[in-house]
Formats: sequence, structure tokens, C-alpha cells
Amino acid sequence: MTLQIFLSDQPAPKQWGESALLSYGEDKVTIHNHDPESIQIAARKLAAQGLSFFALQGGWQLEQQWAFFQGAYDPKFDVQIEYDELNDEQSQELDARVQVSRWMRSIVNETPEILAPEVLAQEAADFIQGLAPSHVRYQIIKGEDLVKQGHIGTWEVGRGSERPPAILKLEFDPNNDGAAPVAALVGKGITFDSGGYSIKPSAGMLHMKADMGGAATVTGGLALAILRGLDKPVHLYLCCAENLISGHAYKLGDILTYPNGVTVEIQNTDAEGRIVLADGLLLAGQSGAETIIDAATLTGAAVTALGEDYNAVFALDDVARAHYLKVASEESERHWPLPLEPFHAAKCPSNFAETANSRPVKGGGPGGASNAAGFLSRFVPNEGKGWIHVDLAAAYRDNATAKWSAGGTGVGFRAIARRLLN
Repeated sequence: MTLQIFLSDQPAPKQWGESALLSYGEDKVTIHNHDPESIQIAARKLAAQGLSFFALQGGWQLEQQWAFFQGAYDPKFDVQIEYDELNDEQSQELDARVQVSRWMRSIVNETPEILAPEVLAQEAADFIQGLAPSHVRYQIIKGEDLVKQGHIGTWEVGRGSERPPAILKLEFDPNNDGAAPVAALVGKGITFDSGGYSIKPSAGMLHMKADMGGAATVTGGLALAILRGLDKPVHLYLCCAENLISGHAYKLGDILTYPNGVTVEIQNTDAEGRIVLADGLLLAGQSGAETIIDAATLTGAAVTALGEDYNAVFALDDVARAHYLKVASEESERHWPLPLEPFHAAKCPSNFAETANSRPVKGGGPGGASNAAGFLSRFVPNEGKGWIHVDLAAAYRDNATAKWSAGGTGVGFRAIARRLLN
């Protein structure tokens, strides 16, 4: 049975309770609020009842219908929504958002046994290539070939697994002329994070299939930009690995030497995201892109600072940060700036290398999110001009909330898409 969903700006009849958000009739439900956030909460209430077939009727706007989809999505069953009529442009936009969000949330929610590093790289490449078959080229580098090409971080983090680490290098080239990209995107693709020898407790490890949320977010951002008509070249780099324990895993005290000469002592194998992102940032710098955006579920410190409703934004470039926060606001995605100064690059000292990858304390110590961003700043060109680092505190929910199902949320891809188009 398909449930008809209507909107009303009138209060619900008193029998449904004081200030009730929902009222029910035969084969229909009325949401007594036009605000998108309230609509998302209403949709989550309906989906939580096991309802999965909806028809939106009576004059819904684009953002209202998008909000209903966001709340109704559920990883346990396939929600079907008949959307209300929109003009062609708005209908295409809604279809694009839903297509990208479904892909992102399903891949974040996928089991780590299925989503091996190379599988993630291939799935992302197939998704983007499917949107623009004649304008996408890609290469997947895996296993010991990573070492041969200098991608030492991804190799070191992933070498403890029997399933090899991999890096996706993808070029979206709408004019097929090989021009330098206007932007490069870098995503953390840790398909499962045990913490390595700095092992996580079981509760902290349970949801680490979602540690590839950064890879999903930058891929989704590029996908939405393409569907919106992106006509400039963009490169995508996903650094994919499983952080596991074995006799071949990287260890505390190891020292990594990156192609730019930076030496890194491993003081915490659970601070692996920044180790793999360094590879992607070096590639992004080599591409010549003036804008570099990386996204990662990087630190618990960002979640501690902002909760799960905002993504944290870091930049050394004040203009780039302000622009990114502006486009995020325009896309109704909550992002908030956290501090990053040049001195943060020195906040993880080492007695044996130029820097450590973290402080040897839980969560990296005070300022852990800024210190992680400072570590990344060592691997971007031009003293960070044009570079944005997004720590995805809002990308995943361990449990269902009033607005979201458990699992991936997709928050962050719309801001990236708008930044690419701008």
C-alpha cells in the first residue's frame, strides 16, 4: 500500500496531541509543518514504523521533498517515494541528489568483508564513469606497486591485510584535452579500521566500516557536480586500505619517508587516516589544481568539538575557508570552522623524525583535530593556498536519531559539488 503524504501549515487536530507533527487518515498522513528539518523528522518517524511506500502530494517544494527522502531512507529496506511534480530543472536536481545519496549511503553501510580496498576504488570509478563514460579516465594502483610509485602511506597502513591497499586516480575531463584540473579531490578510504597495534576497543571498532566515508563524500561531490553540468576538469584520488593487525602490519616506532622528503614516526597506528591522505594530497599537488579539497572521517576530536550535526572545516587560506563555508550554507549543509595555523604542523613532535603522525595519547591529546589538519598541511602545495580539509563529524550515525537512520548520512557532498561548479 502506498501512503499519501500531504503538508499543512495548520495545527494537527487535537486528538493527535498537543503540537503533533503528524496526523493520520485513511491511506494518508499529513505533516503539520513546512520546514524541511521538521519534514525530515516526520519522514524518519514514518520509516521507523516500517512504512516504505510513499506518494508526496499537494504542492511540495524541492527542498521539502529532499528532506523527506533524507529522513525516509533506511538501510534495512528499499524505500520507494513517488515525488510531487516539479519543473524540469528542479526535478533533475532532486533526481541527481537522490541518485548520489543512495549510492553514498549504501556504500558507507556496506559490510567491510564485501567492501575491500580495491572494491571501493573500483565501485567509485564505475559510478563516476557511468555518469560521463566518454570523459573519465582512471587507474587503480594496488599492493606493492604503491611502493614503486611512492605512495608509501597507503601501502604502510594497508600492508597488514591479506587484501591489498589501493589508490584510485581518476580524471574527469569534459573536453578530452588533458588540461590541468581546476580542482582535485582527495578521500580517505579506510574500509575497516581496527586501529592496528594501537587497537580500538570493541565498541569503538564496531562501526569502522564507515571509515571510508571521506572517499564516498568526495566521490559523491564530483558525481553531483557532473550531474549538475560540470564542464571543467577535476581529478579524484581515493586512498583505500584496511588497517589490520598481522605479522606484516606497520608498527609503532616505524618511520615513513614520503616523496616530498617528510619523515614521519608512527606513534599511533590508529591515526592512519592522515597517513594515507598524505599520498592523495601529494598527488593533488602534482596535478596543478588550484583548489584541493580532502574529506575524511579523521578524528574523534572533531566529533567531540562539534557533535554529529556539523562537519569541521580547516584551512590555512582564509578566503578559501570563507568561500567553502558560504557554499555549504547555500546547500543547507552544516559546516563549522575549527582553527588551523602554521604552528599546528609542529604539534606532533618526534625524537627520531621530522614529525610524528600523532601524539601518543588517546585521541591525539588537546586540539587533536587541528593537529591532524596541521599534519596534512605538510603535504599540500603553496603554503595551503586553495586547500580545504573537511573532517566529517556528521557523516555517520551509530544509531538512528530523530532525523537519520543508523549509518551513513551523506552530509557534505552537496557543498563539494557547489564548490566545484563555482
